[in-house]
Amino acid sequence: MQNTLTQSTPPPIHTGQWVLRQLIWLSMLWSFATAHAQQAFSFVALGDLPYGSAQKAYGPYRSLIDRINQETPAFSVHVGDFKSGSTLCSDEEFAYQLDHFQRFTGAVVYTPGDNEWTDCHRANNGAYDPLERLTALRQRFFTPGQSLGAKPMTVQNQSTVSSAFGRYVENVRWMHQGVLFATLHIVGSNNNLENRDIAANREFFERDAANVAWITSSFEQARALQATAVVFAFQADVLENKTLWEDFPGWSGFKSIGNTLLPMAHQWGKPVLVVHGDSHQFRIDQPFQIDKKPVRNVTRLIVPGASDVRAVKVTVKNASFSFEMLSPLR
Repeated sequence: MQNTLTQSTPPPIHTGQWVLRQLIWLSMLWSFATAHAQQAFSFVALGDLPYGSAQKAYGPYRSLIDRINQETPAFSVHVGDFKSGSTLCSDEEFAYQLDHFQRFTGAVVYTPGDNEWTDCHRANNGAYDPLERLTALRQRFFTPGQSLGAKPMTVQNQSTVSSAFGRYVENVRWMHQGVLFATLHIVGSNNNLENRDIAANREFFERDAANVAWITSSFEQARALQATAVVFAFQADVLENKTLWEDFPGWSGFKSIGNTLLPMAHQWGKPVLVVHGDSHQFRIDQPFQIDKKPVRNVTRLIVPGASDVRAVKVTVKNASFSFEMLSPLR
């Protein structure tokens, strides 16, 4: 999509009793010590995998998971699209992919992609009701309070934080070594803002409001906990097919990124890493802008995927990020 914004004034950071309750909860749950904030650690980011038939895609993908396990990262993050856009959205497929997540010997956090639900209305996907598939995803892949993986870690779900967003169990966050991580349910296919039916658009607007609230409260948490960096992970390439200086158009399903995440990241000032997939081409850059001025503290990582069966090992040290490609075991 785009690289620039039409606004330059960041939204205010909200405070109050709600924030106080969350700080008390976090202090009990995470108890993160600033003495450990400078310890280096690594996590793995991957997405758009596996793509293709089980016969062709599952073997290399499992070998990649085995390679990730060999690296013993602190955790892994799968940014969605655990199936290609031309394969069935069946319960059987969901079961296979849940088994893949449990193949990770450590913790893995998953955020949905459009191939898992938004695009499931396609005939070659099985002509499913996308909203029914979204409900199935939430029921099968998300347990409040914990991640996936053989050794799940504790996470905070948006569904348990606010009754107003009680269905959004897939939006999670956690703290590790002074860095705040948060997932956002932002998917391709224009984030489900389409003209298929009224229900689809209603779903978009409600989920978009949840994402905006999650972005806002995540920066509140980062400030209050004196985080050294923030990492956001989601599926969609929000800049795909847009020119360098183009604004987020009014019909864009990704406008909340421009109106919320970027101004808040700029206001916060410390390093922010945005991790996503969707375009299947590995890239590290700083494309985001406000009023045609680069937001220097925001770095973007696009994970490979589809036919490029690799993952990215991200090492965090002193609030800076370095990147290493991981290939499947031979």
